[in-house]
Amino acid sequence: MRIAVTGAAGHLGRHIIDSLLARDVAAGDIVAIVRTASKAADLAERGITVAEAAYEDTAALTSALRGVDRLVLVSGSEVGRRLAQHTSILDAAKAAGVGFIAYTSLLNAETSELSLAPEHRDTEALLASSGIDHVLLRNGWYWENYASNLDAARATGHLFGAAGEGRVAGAARRDYAEAAAVVVTTDGHAGKTYELGGQPSITYPELAQAIGTVVGAEVSYVDQSVEEYQQTLEGAGLPTEIAQMLAGWDVAIAGGALETASTDLEDLIGRPATPAAEALAA
Repeated sequence: MRIAVTGAAGHLGRHIIDSLLARDVAAGDIVAIVRTASKAADLAERGITVAEAAYEDTAALTSALRGVDRLVLVSGSEVGRRLAQHTSILDAAKAAGVGFIAYTSLLNAETSELSLAPEHRDTEALLASSGIDHVLLRNGWYWENYASNLDAARATGHLFGAAGEGRVAGAARRDYAEAAAVVVTTDGHAGKTYELGGQPSITYPELAQAIGTVVGAEVSYVDQSVEEYQQTLEGAGLPTEIAQMLAGWDVAIAGGALETASTDLEDLIGRPATPAAEALAA
């Protein structure tokens, strides 16, 4: 069985490949699809087939997917361009005869107020009409998303945000990667939707405690209005557009966008998800 992974030079893609190898998939049966082959030279050295194909290049993607049985479609990272990119990948998968796709979507995608959600919902709809067997891996937040807060917390003793009492069912990238590897190396997942998040979920005050453990100092959470938080982010040097987007995400988190009671993640990987402090310390 030949398995391809898009975005294979990225953080999640590399973890997925590591997880496939850990599950005894032969390196020669893995295709790493990357935008720039030179960034995946280390994968080639491990015996993995590296195929250079941008998400927008349907012809190159079709060539890369020839002979592939199963595909892990790691969602693109360019917000606003992902639906077009995913459409190109699905067109290529159909042309190449790929039989199964695992798509890394977003937790609670159907109802999420996160600005990331619409492109994921639209991609899920494309998959539903594609005629290709598929599974939806609705990933929650990566704890690594908060790594950028470590220096500020060390310097100020605070974690700033606008998430109120919202809870985050987060996990480490490697946890989500392991789940993806499970569903493309075992049967019975076609047509299923997995809501993936670590249990128990935690609040931002609890996240601040986890960050404090990592930085070796007491860290407290400062809950701000969305406007105040945006100003804090801009004061840290972020462009206005990015600061506005991140502050908006916290408002969605306050409304429950990243909370779930689902145990799908630990059920798939057969262990508890990685705690925030452990993931951030790594």
